[in-house]
Amino acid sequence: MYAKSGDVSIAYQVTGDGPRDLVYVPGFVSNIEVMWDDPRLAEFLERLASFSRLITFDKRGTGVSDPVPPDQLPTLETRMDDLRAVMDSVGSSRATLFGHSEGGNMCILFATTYPERTDGLILTGSYAKRIRSDDYPWAPTREERIAHIEEVERTWGASGLEVQYYAPSRANDPAFVEWLKRYARLSASPKAAAALIRMNSEIDVTSLLSSVRVPTLLLYRVDDPDVSAEEGRYIASKIPGAKFIELAGGDHFFWAGDAEPLIAEIEEFMTGQRTPIPSDRVLATVMFTDIVGSTEIASAKGDQAWLALLERHHQLVRAQLTRWRGREENTAGDGFLATFDGPARAIRCARSIAVDVRRLGLEIRCGLHTGEIEIRADGVGGLAVHIGARIAALAAPGEVLVSRTVRDLVSGAGLEFAFRGTQTLKGVTEPWDLFAVVGG
Repeated sequence: MYAKSGDVSIAYQVTGDGPRDLVYVPGFVSNIEVMWDDPRLAEFLERLASFSRLITFDKRGTGVSDPVPPDQLPTLETRMDDLRAVMDSVGSSRATLFGHSEGGNMCILFATTYPERTDGLILTGSYAKRIRSDDYPWAPTREERIAHIEEVERTWGASGLEVQYYAPSRANDPAFVEWLKRYARLSASPKAAAALIRMNSEIDVTSLLSSVRVPTLLLYRVDDPDVSAEEGRYIASKIPGAKFIELAGGDHFFWAGDAEPLIAEIEEFMTGQRTPIPSDRVLATVMFTDIVGSTEIASAKGDQAWLALLERHHQLVRAQLTRWRGREENTAGDGFLATFDGPARAIRCARSIAVDVRRLGLEIRCGLHTGEIEIRADGVGGLAVHIGARIAALAAPGEVLVSRTVRDLVSGAGLEFAFRGTQTLKGVTEPWDLFAVVGG
């Protein structure tokens, strides 16, 4: 969806339907379509949407919002107007603002300018200014900043967002490294990225900190190399009543590493409570896969060749389950049963598996359903598991078939579906609407 801010179109998404609005303001570049392709970031956003109505957007000049010439970049005030336009477009009269890194500056300006529209302010890895001074010793020097800008323009899209620096806990994850390169390329051009950093270098909101009058939570990682915890503690000391929390880890990207403590603090800040530890009955997305025509393929290839092909298939499936944080529950013959704590990640995992195994000359069918499952000593069970298996049996070769429940839960995640009819599933009383994933 797009909101008009003057003559510029600002791209946004809305996920979840919680009682309070939460606006995520990303760092200096973003792409609201590609951000969902990283399993950890997608999981983080889905968790936020579980207790809020989550609003995400690309600032002008980045992602899928309208581009702007590098020599005509918007001021902080203009970007604040863009945020207000997005809130107006989705009917949000008040929201909590969640600003990361450079996004925190604009959140501070918005909160002080429009306190009547700001329920709360959450800052993580955010800074108040970006050039060092005697009273602000944590920022880089101007010379260091200029060298950084030149490096970004030269290496953008190859290593412009250095994994070892911004997310050291993910540095050995090849899928994440490749995603980050793609995310950078599709968020801004090299010249635009350099121009944005140059503009951000001149931002200074230190004079506004004492004017913040809304509840404020600051979350900083103790070993963040980009924005130090001491910097966050200073900012918190200038905001009346602000709560500062120092978290373990060295990732500047908030969703990398152990994100659970950060999510728990945000949930408690917004709702006054934390999600309790799950019991032996939990909500999960169930995924079933099996190879189409496996008996015929095995017969044609012979036992030895078939077993080798099957082993390669299993390796590819498990690699994608690891990437998308799926849990392998059972493997029987050529089929997998896996569970996920997020339906969007389950869909993306299923689609990735289908693409990977096709390179082996195989097609799979896949079925997904979200519902309450029973955690048993020997695996998982319950009606949701039964429904997932029945849906998989109805899927066409190469198709990812999902229940209406799954489709409804991923609204706003950029996925597209085609209606495949209402089916009566064997052993299930109610008929179910089924949908094939066709895009996103």
